[in-house]
Amino acid sequence: SEACNKGGMTFLFCFVFFFFFFHLQTSRIARSDEDKEGAWDAWGAWSDCSRTCGGGASYSLRRCLNGRNCEGRNIRYKTCSNNDCPSDVGDFRAQQCSAYNDVKYQGHFYEWLPVYNDPSAPCALKCQALGKQLVVELAPKVLDGTRCNIESLDMCISGICQAVGCDRQLGSNAKEDNCGICAGDGSTCRLVRGQAKAHVSSEKSKLQIDPMLIYP
Repeated sequence: SEACNKGGMTFLFCFVFFFFFFHLQTSRIARSDEDKEGAWDAWGAWSDCSRTCGGGASYSLRRCLNGRNCEGRNIRYKTCSNNDCPSDVGDFRAQQCSAYNDVKYQGHFYEWLPVYNDPSAPCALKCQALGKQLVVELAPKVLDGTRCNIESLDMCISGICQAVGCDRQLGSNAKEDNCGICAGDGSTCRLVRGQAKAHVSSEKSKLQIDPMLIYP
């Protein structure tokens, strides 16, 4: 730095040197980040949905091109088949329990019913024998797309409970407002006689009372 203070030409040379040195270091850092991302192959096609209705999960894979030196995940998920199931389609967790009805457990056949809302293991397949106090974990993981509990849309994926918003998107925190509108602000309905809320429709001038919104 002493040499850089002695003369104009020397100072100009030092300035140019430090400029290119800084630019080179910055380029190396940027290139390093690109190399980390570039170590992955492109994402593959999405898999078939785990369910045909009621909300399931689909996954996509990518391959690390540098062996095990890639940063990030090699799998990603999204929700699918979010259309409601027909009324004659049974509960998804119940279907999985009943699949063991033809499998002997400790030498006996049982008719299995699902155990819901287990806070300790929401994504394990726990079932109870019909008419008995016998509760058994028949599988460590339910199938992808099974609801974690009956009060929410959260679903089990690879044995882990994942948040699902009212918009049916994975990882979403969207909630219904008091009017039943997803991510709404409560402005689309109003109290009627303090007992029920009526939807205000722009297409119809009359009020439509929703019996599901009656308050005690």
